[in-house]
Amino acid sequence: MITFTNEFLRDRIYACWIGKNIGGTLGTPYEGTRKLLDIDGFASKAGEPLPNDDLDLQLAWLRAVDELGPQNINSKTLGEYWISYVNPNWNEYGVGKANMRDGFLPPLAGEMNNEEWKHSNGAWIRTEVWACLYPAVVEKAIRYAYEDACVDHGFGEGTYAAIFVAAMESAAFAIHDARSLLEIGLSKIPENCRVARSVRIVIDAYDKKVPWQETREMLVKDSEDLGWFQAPANVAFTVLGLLYGEGDFKRSLILAVNCGDDTDCTGATLGSLLGIMNGMACIPEDWRAYIGDGIKSICLTNGHGKYPEDCTQLTDCIMNLLPTTLRVNHPRLMAGRPADVALGDVTDVAEASVEYFAGRDFVESIARRKPYSYTIEGVYADALVEFDEKPAIRPLGTLSGSISIEQHTLPEQKHYRLRFLAPEGWHVECEKNLFTPALHSKHMQHAKASFVITAGENVEAINRIVLEIVCAGRPTSILVPMTIMG
Repeated sequence: MITFTNEFLRDRIYACWIGKNIGGTLGTPYEGTRKLLDIDGFASKAGEPLPNDDLDLQLAWLRAVDELGPQNINSKTLGEYWISYVNPNWNEYGVGKANMRDGFLPPLAGEMNNEEWKHSNGAWIRTEVWACLYPAVVEKAIRYAYEDACVDHGFGEGTYAAIFVAAMESAAFAIHDARSLLEIGLSKIPENCRVARSVRIVIDAYDKKVPWQETREMLVKDSEDLGWFQAPANVAFTVLGLLYGEGDFKRSLILAVNCGDDTDCTGATLGSLLGIMNGMACIPEDWRAYIGDGIKSICLTNGHGKYPEDCTQLTDCIMNLLPTTLRVNHPRLMAGRPADVALGDVTDVAEASVEYFAGRDFVESIARRKPYSYTIEGVYADALVEFDEKPAIRPLGTLSGSISIEQHTLPEQKHYRLRFLAPEGWHVECEKNLFTPALHSKHMQHAKASFVITAGENVEAINRIVLEIVCAGRPTSILVPMTIMG
């Protein structure tokens, strides 16, 4: 078991947010620059940080965790907090919010009509809150990062980027070697995804002692088909700063920002990662003094006075939640098994290694899903809706897909009854009775049925169907909303 003292975690978490503010402030004046830069320090007013959505959105997520409890955080609840508390409609932010307002649930909200931005940077820049709430609990950190990212990136490269960064940041509480952290991050995303490809370009070039400027040009060339402001190249610019900076905080951040493009994001994320890896001892005193402790907000609305106003308050809020996020759950407690990570009298990370944290099980489970899909979580079972194509339909047209029911309890056979409530004149063809098999394997505790939706003559711009799933012997039904574009 890995253990941390409160003092150790407080130092690393505080350094994470100070590093975030420093890197964001360093890079913000150059955001969107497409040429190689040559900066050597700040271009902003001394004594305060510049506002940065990279940090802002995480304050809303922290509020959600505090108000709802971590067990109730998923893409749907985070989507609701988007609508309530996050004001901007930039790029993927706007696409995701527009889709949710039309009734499309995440990750469908991040997939629909989002080809231009689902591979972009909006999600991997807001992963620190999950890493800090789950230090060295990498599987939990990447699962929450996924639930967050898919709201506005669906199953795009932006989501893979968030999983990659969250894995490194969470593991960095226990492992302080950059190469090991990169191995862990790569082990959590598909080997053939574009984020992994761009990161490997940097690693290979660094090992071959290619000058950093040439490495940067290789990344730009490789990402020409994706365009600017996309996750693969910008994550790789962050990795470039990490490797070529060789542990020096200032040099690392300057190199990342000098690569151009989404400079506030690359600088801020690298500043956070280095802060977690090495604590406040690695952050130069003059840069810390230049920024101060405050947080400048740019994105948040409807909740003034309910967000941390500085990095000290932010650290306090996270420390307050750690006994909940790191607690031993009841099954493990009753089995006499400890938590993976616990608070203790000493910091002991002897068990931490690449092998301890590595594994691609989670992302492989995501990859098995169809792009136009979403899950409705129930008390005793979850329902997965998968459309075979974009959920849009013409008058008298058809749309096919499937519904899967995965129950939480086992190994008991269950009988589920399905009833579709569709607009007048519409018809849904689907099995009305499903049974989960009584097998002694949680991987087999699911039932699946195909459906075909046939529209009537009247098709609205937005059409809604509700699937009611009733389980025999259970008082609560599962209501599955299905939104279809005309």
